Amino acid sequence: MTSRGVLYLVVCAAPAASDAETFVKLAQDSGWRVVVIATPMGLRFIDSRRLAALTGGPVRSEFRMPGEPNELPTADAVVVAPATFNTINKWAAGFADTFAVSLLCELMGFGVPIVAAPLLKDALARHPVFTGNVETLRRAGVRVLFDPAAPPHARMPTWDQILTELGSILDG
Repeated sequence: MTSRGVLYLVVCAAPAASDAETFVKLAQDSGWRVVVIATPMGLRFIDSRRLAALTGGPVRSEFRMPGEPNELPTADAVVVAPATFNTINKWAAGFADTFAVSLLCELMGFGVPIVAAPLLKDALARHPVFTGNVETLRRAGVRVLFDPAAPPHARMPTWDQILTELGSILDG
């Protein structure tokens, strides 16, 4: 199988994060080397040790300190799933107060292909700031997979659909 490159999976604090292992396996089966990055609260939803064993590298969630080596391989693509209300809003506004959001801001600036799949409560999905920030990210080139008309249980696409969407972006 041909390698597709390095794929960052950024996971946030939403229930779907507990199934991130499924996405990692799908991506690996498609030829990706997956690196998992979690928001601080996202760590509570995942099994970091299991994901580290599966990917061969630690789950990153904190900034490295000066003098520490940068062991993060260069990303060829990024998937942010599940993306929370908080992460979408901070990312669009450029509030890089966590490693995950800082990295997303930087990678967006480098033009790395990014697919984001928000998962949030119905009331939050109707918040005008969220709606505007989704559009901000889309205008900046991020493929945001979000349909506010979808029922809450079906609002985030499946892991397969997210990976397919990433493939369609990369394959033109």
